[in-house]
Amino acid sequence: MLKSFIQKKLEKLVKKYLSAHPEIKLVVVTGSVGKTSTKVAIGTVLTERFRVRLHEGNHNTQISAPLAILGIDFPEKVHKIGLWFSVFAAARERINQPADVDVIVQELGSDRIGEVAHFGKYLNPDIAVITAVSPEHMEYFHEIENVAREELGVANYSKSALINRDDIDEKYAKYLTNAKVNTYGTSLVAEYHYISDGYTARAGHKGSFVAPEWDNPVAAEVHVIGEHMLRPAVAAGAVGVKMGMSAEEIAKGLEKIRPLPGRMNVLRGANNTIIIDDSYNSSPLAAESALRELYKLTVPQRIAVLGSMNELGLTSQVEHEAIGKLCDPSGLDWVVTVGDEAEKYLAPAAKSRGCQVKSFKTSIAAGGFVRSIMEEGAAILFKGSQGGVFLEEGIKVVLHSTEDENLLVRQSIDWIERKEAFFSSVKE
Repeated sequence: MLKSFIQKKLEKLVKKYLSAHPEIKLVVVTGSVGKTSTKVAIGTVLTERFRVRLHEGNHNTQISAPLAILGIDFPEKVHKIGLWFSVFAAARERINQPADVDVIVQELGSDRIGEVAHFGKYLNPDIAVITAVSPEHMEYFHEIENVAREELGVANYSKSALINRDDIDEKYAKYLTNAKVNTYGTSLVAEYHYISDGYTARAGHKGSFVAPEWDNPVAAEVHVIGEHMLRPAVAAGAVGVKMGMSAEEIAKGLEKIRPLPGRMNVLRGANNTIIIDDSYNSSPLAAESALRELYKLTVPQRIAVLGSMNELGLTSQVEHEAIGKLCDPSGLDWVVTVGDEAEKYLAPAAKSRGCQVKSFKTSIAAGGFVRSIMEEGAAILFKGSQGGVFLEEGIKVVLHSTEDENLLVRQSIDWIERKEAFFSSVKE
């Protein structure tokens, strides 16, 4: 009852806030993967001209999203109604004051059918960005069609939408009723796209951003690794164009984009190795994309540390086996798995391809093994989910310096305590 009361109250306050300040533009981001990277990339580009508000975490639920839109901190003790009345008072003050931002960039999350649609009851975004349709929370969605209907629904209650042409199958266009839809991506078929002239793991991409509103492409550097990590930058550029930014402003903004912790972030490893830290979370689409980027690197040794992919429900076996079959012995010297699902399904599939495979219950043990077999100049990919995997702790074992541990995900005191409890309960 309390949660329902708080949620309804916050939604009414957000509606009043946006109605009182029609000059504020609202950009929302949803999709199966890449939401936070895309949100932050959009904010980075828009900041070249506008005052932007966004929460860099994933405050994207029915209660946390309204707070992020309003720019009000989440109460530490959520069960104390008195603290919530203070939040409501702060929101009313925001409504009555002059706007302190020009643009709000908000991530919208969905764990179950109908959650994205619910946001439409009180939000009418100026631009919606949909990043991907791929397996997620399949214990609740069950079928990929349900995922597509859920994620694309945001476009239909927004004034306009941008859809990732590369990671959303065109067959799902049947779920769109809004005619004001454009596409973005890294392939030439997307209306907004990026032409890469090549990249290195340490420097990122050099190339050109293309927009249909412009006569000529604009040269722009994007300091991320991997084609799939370029797509958030392209989305950011596309939003910038739609918001009336100049080519110069967008190019400067794109150059400032950097990977977020745990999201294809390149770190220095011991023995002059390259660590690709993709440990924040994992899903079939993201794992496949990360592997393909590892294969592209010209290095003496490639190691893939792959953790179990959580929240796949009944599709877990099929999806883990599919990733295992993508493990190519001609491109990988070792496949190291962490977690029960990866050991049970991914590891045998990789072995059947001829890969050298080693499985561990914990990421710390996996990190120790990688440290023992990695060669000078190797490239090591760490890709896994959080619950029961926590590959960031394995990365610590192979880092060049302990000073870089602050670049890893989930390093707060609360997270460290939770992980210590988990690792102490697991036996190799």
